[in-house]
Amino acid sequence: MTTSARRCVCPGSYDPVTNGHIDIIVRASRLFDEVVVAILHNPGKQGTFTIDERTALLEGSIGQLGNVRVESFADQLVVDVCRAVGAASMVKGLRGGTDFAYELPMANMNHHLTGVETLFLVAAPEWQHVSSSLIKEVVRYGGDVSGLVPDTVCAALRERVGHPG
Repeated sequence: MTTSARRCVCPGSYDPVTNGHIDIIVRASRLFDEVVVAILHNPGKQGTFTIDERTALLEGSIGQLGNVRVESFADQLVVDVCRAVGAASMVKGLRGGTDFAYELPMANMNHHLTGVETLFLVAAPEWQHVSSSLIKEVVRYGGDVSGLVPDTVCAALRERVGHPG
């Protein structure tokens, strides 16, 4: 497949997808002709949700976006995923300076290796405190994450990791 400057990859583990992820994907869909939401997974690590479950939760959350598709990739560099789908760039969301400090060296290495550009979208203020790991922790201890994740994700989390009492 040839590389297209109008196709991007939005990589992540999406375990689970949050409203912050969805906001970045929606915004990327307005900037690019096609967005490939790439669920990256390491077969050696156990996630909260299986890849099929993550895919279903994502598709249920962004299915209305006609120019977005969800695919999963195991044991690959994200730049190899970009090559495989013909994307010249990837889009990543940043919640703050800590995310930037973590993402910048990876963006520079990815560009060095392949020329793939990384575009950073700053998270909307209402999502800057939301992360998948924090969401899981809150649910595990009985907290309410309604409004921070899609309703289907909230229900799936309560069932999977919810506080028993």
